[in-house]
Amino acid sequence: MGLDTQVVNFFSKYLIDRKTNYLWNSFSSSIFNINVGVGQGLALSPILLALYLSPFLYILEKQLKDLKIPISIISFIDDGLLISQDKSFDMSNSHLFCSYNVMSNLLDKFGLIVEHSKTEVFYFYRSHGPFNSPPLDLSPLGGPILTPKNY
Repeated sequence: MGLDTQVVNFFSKYLIDRKTNYLWNSFSSSIFNINVGVGQGLALSPILLALYLSPFLYILEKQLKDLKIPISIISFIDDGLLISQDKSFDMSNSHLFCSYNVMSNLLDKFGLIVEHSKTEVFYFYRSHGPFNSPPLDLSPLGGPILTPKNY
C-alpha cells in the first residue's frame, strides 16, 4: 500500500505477542495470549480497520458499477448499509440480492465474513396505507430469509 517501512514495522510489532485479561466487577481472569485481530476498543482499531476496508469498499463499488447494479454503500466502522432505491420491491430485492452476493464473495477474498444473523432489511414506502412487502431471500447465498421490519 506504499506505507513507510517504519509504519509497517510498528504495526507488525503492535499486532504480535499481545496479551489480555478480562475484568468483571471484582473478578479478574488470568492473562492469556491473543494472536488474532485488532483489539476492540483500542485507539488504533478504527484507523487499522479503515486502512483495511478502504480497498474493499473501493473494489466493491467498482464491481457493482461494472455490473450495473444501482446500489449505494454506507460504512460505519464495521457495519455496512446497502441502499437500493426503486419503485418495485422485486427490483430492489434483486439489486440487494446481487450486491449481497458480490459483497460476500469479496469479503471472503479479504478473509472477512458477513454475520448473516445481524442482517436486516427495511423498506420505506410513500403510500400511507398498509403494504405487503416481500421478504428478501438470501438463503441461496448462505444468508437468511429477511422479513422486513414494520418500524
